[in-house]
Order: sequence, then structure tokens, then C-alpha cells
Amino acid sequence: MQLAANQLVHHLQRGLKSLYTLHGDEPLLQQEALDAIRATARQQGYTERTSHTVAGAHFDWSEVLAAGGSLSLFADKQIVEIRIPSGKPGKDGSTALQQLAEMAQGNDSTLTVVMLPRMDKMSKSSAWFAALESFGVTLQVDPVERAVLPQWIAQRLAVQGQRVAAGEEGQRTLQFFADRVEGNLLAAHQEIQKLGLLYPVDGAGGGVLGFKQVESAVLNVARYDVFKLSEAVLAGQSLRVQRMLDGLQAEGEAEVLVHYTLSEDIRALKRVKDAIAQGRPLPMALREQRIWGPRERLFERVLPRLSDTALSQLLQSAHVVDGIVKGLKQPDWPASGWQALHRLALQLCALCAVQTRAEKL
Repeated sequence: MQLAANQLVHHLQRGLKSLYTLHGDEPLLQQEALDAIRATARQQGYTERTSHTVAGAHFDWSEVLAAGGSLSLFADKQIVEIRIPSGKPGKDGSTALQQLAEMAQGNDSTLTVVMLPRMDKMSKSSAWFAALESFGVTLQVDPVERAVLPQWIAQRLAVQGQRVAAGEEGQRTLQFFADRVEGNLLAAHQEIQKLGLLYPVDGAGGGVLGFKQVESAVLNVARYDVFKLSEAVLAGQSLRVQRMLDGLQAEGEAEVLVHYTLSEDIRALKRVKDAIAQGRPLPMALREQRIWGPRERLFERVLPRLSDTALSQLLQSAHVVDGIVKGLKQPDWPASGWQALHRLALQLCALCAVQTRAEKL
């Protein structure tokens, strides 16, 4: 049984199952889901808890199987937690997980919770994951995307009785907050809690946070990755792209990796454009180039506005920047690899931007 993250609380109110699988790369949300399951279990008499972390190819699964199949010596009910950081249980683990899933059926004395990272398509198709899904509840914990991060922050502030000012100032405050914490949800949670301590609801202001208060209190703890950079460039978000490049540089990201990401987008755009010119439908051309998900929607939006000439010029620019990040000097280009990457990214970003609307950050 699959369950969306926002359905967990309602699901737990209706009754606790004996097997849960939490998978995803967002530690904060996965921990909160686990805490909610634990709290409900404690209310129902699960007073003992054991934890097992699967590490290495020679992990002994017999202890896990024994815990899952035996009654607790000190309590009527127990929680057995199994963490698999790699997401790969191995051959023995695959067999053990299938056995645990089957043992969970009708077992009211043991609650089993399996925690996994983000699962790829192959892992989700495996026999052991299918068993966990068939005999229990699986919960996919997705990251909070930048577009909905301001709303997420507002909801978290509301839980502790706070809110931003109404109107444009409030939206500006939430956007600023999101810029400071993007890609680092755990730190975002901590910054929200800090605002609760600095500006308590029973103090002056009645829980309303102004821009200056947030600006002075919230640290710049944003973390970026090159894949999100790609989406921001294709979305034409120039200011966000500049922040992300500055952040990646400060974090010590390799210039060649950033260049590869940008140039691969340019090459993919050119290949899809050429395929369309040869008579292929756009959906087929995108599938052939393995473009799907958010990037598929972005490609569909920007391709009609990109000419063959513009893409050829971008390919030439990408070739030039390839030399710069490897130490070569190029006339009329910055000597710094990061400055050259800024220029290349903003060239592509300008072509992808919708000229008739304000930029969405």
C-alpha cells in the first residue's frame, strides 16, 4: 500500500499497521514521519524499541529476523527499526525483508519500520520492495521544491503561532527566507524554531514577523546542487542562477561538473531540436534523449523559442568554457572558470526566460 506523506497523520488516526517503509532523501521529513509512527505506537502500548543499521555485504540478518519474529521479553509490544542507508540490502537482505514482510501479517505485537534512501526504478521493481509494499505501507518522502518552499515555511511558522506580514511585504519576506535556506530543509526547520525563540507569540507584535526581523535572524544556510542549477537555468531564473553558482563555488563544487551539467543541457536541446527538424514528434524526441520529469516540461516550454543559430552559438560558448575551466585562456572571455560559467549559464538563461513576465525566483 502506497501512502503520500501528507496522508500519514490521517492514516495513523484510523489505525496503525504492523509494517511501514519510509524512503526518500529528505532526512527531516523522514524523521518526522518516523516520530509520528513512534508516537502513535507508544499510545497503543509499543513500549520497547530496537534499531538495526544494515552496513556492509556481510551483515547478519538473523538478529533482525529473530527480533521481528519473537515476542518482547520486557513488554507486550515492540518496535523494530531497520535502516538501510545504501538502499541495497543484498541477496541475503532481500530474502530476509521478504520474510519480515510476510511475518508482519497479523502480527499485533511487533511493529516493523524500514528506512531507505530515495529508491530508483530498478530498486522499486525488486521482489523485496514489492513485498514491503504488498504486506505493509510504503511512504515516499519527497524534497520540498523551491517553488513551494515559501508556503512550507509559512505553514511551519503558523504551527508555532507566527506569520509574516500581509501583502507584498509578507511575500517578500517568505521569498527571502526561502533563498536563505533552499536545499537545506533541516537548517530551515532550525531557523524557523529560532524565530519562535527570538520573537515569542506572547511578545510585542503578536506573532507577526516583519522583513527586518527575518533578515537579521535567518542565516544563509542554503545548499545547492548542479541538478537544481540546471532546472533554474532552463526556467530562466537569472537571479537564482547567480545565487546558486555563488553557492556552489563557496561549497567547493568542481568547475568541470558544473560545466558538464550546463553543456549537457545545451547539447540535449540541440539534439532534440535537430530531431524535430527531421520530422520526429517532440514527445518521441524527448524520450530518445532521456528527458523526463521537470526537465521535460522545461524543454517543452523553451524549445520553440530557441533557434538553430542560438543553439549553435551556445555550443560554441560551451566549448570555449570547457577550455577555460581546464586552464586555457580565451580572448574576450573571463580568465576565471567560475566567471566563465556565470557567463555561459546566463547566456542560456536569457534565451530560456519568458520576456513578457517578471522573473519567478
